[in-house]
Amino acid sequence: MPRSVNSVASRSRRKKILKQAKGFFGRRKNVWTIAKNAVEKAMLYSYRDRKVKKRNFRSLWIIRINAGARLNGMSYSQFMGKIKTNNIGLNRKVLADLAMNQPDAFKAIIDKIK
Repeated sequence: MPRSVNSVASRSRRKKILKQAKGFFGRRKNVWTIAKNAVEKAMLYSYRDRKVKKRNFRSLWIIRINAGARLNGMSYSQFMGKIKTNNIGLNRKVLADLAMNQPDAFKAIIDKIK
């Protein structure tokens, strides 16, 4: 009896990986072993960086709020402390957007908490 190797499944598995490697440079896009390693590494980076993206955005928002607060004579920590004590329920994302795009509204919030 001849040996059965199920090449249909093997080929589909390889095609799936090579499709994911589309756009990679050099042999990473068309050589099976190199593409497999590159795609595995890319998947690890994508998993990790979905977590890192949240940290990066939070730090960006803090930088923007700090800049807006300092323009109005207050530090970031003082500003956030007074936001909490005055029970203003705006999160950092909204505050950063106000500081960046609508400085008059941000100044109104600072005037309210002073």
